Amino acid sequence: MSDWPTATIYPDHAWCGPTEVVENVAIARDTYRVRFGCPQLAAEILPGQFLMLRLAGTDDPLLGRPLAMYDVVLDGGRPWGVDVVYLAVGKLTRRLAACRAGDRLEVWGPLGNGFRPTGAEHLVMIGGGIGQTPFYALGQEALGRSYGRTDRGGRAARRVTLCYGARTAALLAGIDDFRSAGIEVQVATDDGSAGHHGLVSDLIEPLVGGSGPAASLVCCGPEPMLKTVSRIAQRLGVPCQVSLETPMACGMGICFSCVTKVRDGRGGWDYRRTCVEGPVFDAEKIDFD
Repeated sequence: MSDWPTATIYPDHAWCGPTEVVENVAIARDTYRVRFGCPQLAAEILPGQFLMLRLAGTDDPLLGRPLAMYDVVLDGGRPWGVDVVYLAVGKLTRRLAACRAGDRLEVWGPLGNGFRPTGAEHLVMIGGGIGQTPFYALGQEALGRSYGRTDRGGRAARRVTLCYGARTAALLAGIDDFRSAGIEVQVATDDGSAGHHGLVSDLIEPLVGGSGPAASLVCCGPEPMLKTVSRIAQRLGVPCQVSLETPMACGMGICFSCVTKVRDGRGGWDYRRTCVEGPVFDAEKIDFD
């Protein structure tokens, strides 16, 4: 029997269409949160899934960009809109940063496989750079909030912690959102301007050392960080899921530009598409070497 990750969300189930910017606000240096109305997408998307977004009315750039769902916005208790957080670093995201309320976007999603509920007593979320973005929804779900149309099961965590690493304090985005949701936040910065002076991975062992199955790790960020966290999880005997930030072109598994090496559990490996079989994988299955 195959031990490969299973693609549960194919692009033919995704919603695709136009929408409008509701608000687009700076939340840290070069970092923005854009909100748009899309009840169909908001009702379906799960923590860890992503959407593709492009600017309407232009083909420069032609391709959309993959963006993780930050949160689902409710209106009268019903899913109505989606928030995504992004770093303005390329042509599309810099142009997106200039968008105002009423500007039109094209989006399609939900795409990919999100995080599986862990049922752990303590969920530790490790984000580096812009990698904290999928964890606001995941942390809320772990504390009891529902996303999507089906009951995903799993008991609520007693404790949820975000370990958040950035180059400098000015790049830390959304910390107040996490704390307001009841999520503990620990910070690490490369330059020591906030929190621990060093790597975000340094924060893990003091939090979960000796916890074993009572704790579970999820991680998103640069690949060297994912590799380090994966090794720490293996050494501590703690389960770990990683969300890969592999560059994507189509977002629907056609172009194979986002493949990553995945172990098969029998000593071999093969390429799997991050946009369809991922972006979330069990850390032990990823061949980081």
